[in-house]
Amino acid sequence: MADHWIDFVVIILYFGGITFAGFYFSKRNKSTEEYFLGNRSFPGWVIGLSMVGTSISSVSFLAYPGDAYKTAWLRLLPAFTLPLGVLAAAIFFLPFFRRGGLTSAYEYLEGRFGPGTRVYAALAFVLGQTFRIGMILYLLSLLVREFLQVVAGHDLGNGWLMASILVAGIFVSFYTIAGGIEAVIWTDVVQTIVLVIGGVICLVVIVLELPGGLGQIFDVALRDGKFQFAEMLRDGSFKPPSWNLSLTHKTATMMLIIGLTNWLTEYSSNQNVVQRYCASKSAREARKAMWICCWSSIPIWTYFMFLGTALYVFFQVFPTDRAAAILTGAGGAKAEEILPYFAFGYLPQGIAGLVVAAVLAAAMSSLDSSINAISTVSVVDIYRRHLVKGRSDQHYLRAARVIAIVAAVLMVLIAMGFAQYSGKTLQHTGTVIGALTGGGLLGLFILGFFVPWGDGRAIFWGIVTTLAFSGFMVMKKIGLITVDWPPLDEYYVGLLGNVIMFAVGFGAACFLPRRKRDLTNLTVWTQDDTPLQ
Repeated sequence: MADHWIDFVVIILYFGGITFAGFYFSKRNKSTEEYFLGNRSFPGWVIGLSMVGTSISSVSFLAYPGDAYKTAWLRLLPAFTLPLGVLAAAIFFLPFFRRGGLTSAYEYLEGRFGPGTRVYAALAFVLGQTFRIGMILYLLSLLVREFLQVVAGHDLGNGWLMASILVAGIFVSFYTIAGGIEAVIWTDVVQTIVLVIGGVICLVVIVLELPGGLGQIFDVALRDGKFQFAEMLRDGSFKPPSWNLSLTHKTATMMLIIGLTNWLTEYSSNQNVVQRYCASKSAREARKAMWICCWSSIPIWTYFMFLGTALYVFFQVFPTDRAAAILTGAGGAKAEEILPYFAFGYLPQGIAGLVVAAVLAAAMSSLDSSINAISTVSVVDIYRRHLVKGRSDQHYLRAARVIAIVAAVLMVLIAMGFAQYSGKTLQHTGTVIGALTGGGLLGLFILGFFVPWGDGRAIFWGIVTTLAFSGFMVMKKIGLITVDWPPLDEYYVGLLGNVIMFAVGFGAACFLPRRKRDLTNLTVWTQDDTPLQ
């Protein structure tokens, strides 16, 4: 332990700074408006950097390098459609959330389709985010355990992984529950900067250690096909992607469509993002934040994929048994372990501690946003709207903190479940979970934004059909149903769920008798000239 005292100092200083932020902002939260939205006072550059940190997370810091180390670059393709998603959101989606002083994305759905639709969307969001934060916490715990193993000098086993999940979960939840959205946004800004610095340091060390420097990374990676947008087969070879449309296997075109679907969903119906629209001081600042996030995130994601490729080259030149096991999955080794293994085995003292702090930053910048968003949606869309009405604002503020604690407990339990999981890379697993828990929310919001007819009756049939499809695919995935139909790659479940939601809802809206309703500012065709605030 004495050999790593500098690393401990760096980590403790980072923990101390974040803990202070939680205490500081907790004193400023006197109402739910402050706790959920920070009084709608944030400038665009702050919101933009906060969105970068939220979108990157430890999935980028650990899973992207792990994926590129083990396979190739196929799963980076969806990132390149982000500008199209942001453009659509800036033009079409943003006005619906800036008008009316909304707090939750799903308040819009009640005005458009009724309270039942709002509750459905809120529950779908909470479910998906709960699984997401569990996976992120698990990735964080891998690094914590690796650090402890280096300090101890031997393998600490799965029990220490569980302990790491518990300790990390308690810490990352504390300042979020105490400090509200202000703590989330301002710490996200700092964490974004820290995680980028940590990633840059890792690549610099690799380049300096390799005999051929940066050029050797490109030479070996090109020789072994590691820069391909290709899928790795069971025998370790790569299958070049086709550009045709398919629902049975991964193609480059389909990965781009998946990416665009994900970003449209993110910027139309994800409370993490919509809450930042609402927290910005103006619509102009919100748009600025969206583009800052876009043009920062794509280079960062690409960089972390390149870092994984660089790690592959490094361990081809300096092979070890552990690195080989991580590459092949021997003994249950997982691809996401490669960066922690490199950090503690090859980085100088102090620098390894900074990398730990960077991964902590990456994880916390997503965990804090999602825990706060889960709390916001649960209170605004369910608890205050349906379960306990007419209480004081202080009552709902206390309820928000209690719900955040519950979300944190569930996060820890799900992370422990991931620790028992044995399968493909976590980047792959995250994509599949997102597809299975998507709930057709994009199709639902697109119906609301662009179809000026239909009401909750039509949406009911869309929801029922989408849930039946998603439930069938989940049971098929876990083995409760063993039929081979439909011949659908699991990556496309979310995409097809959105298509089903839109198609069934649209069809029902066409056939059901129309009811006259005031749709002012509820569709793109019925907006008035009221300026955005």
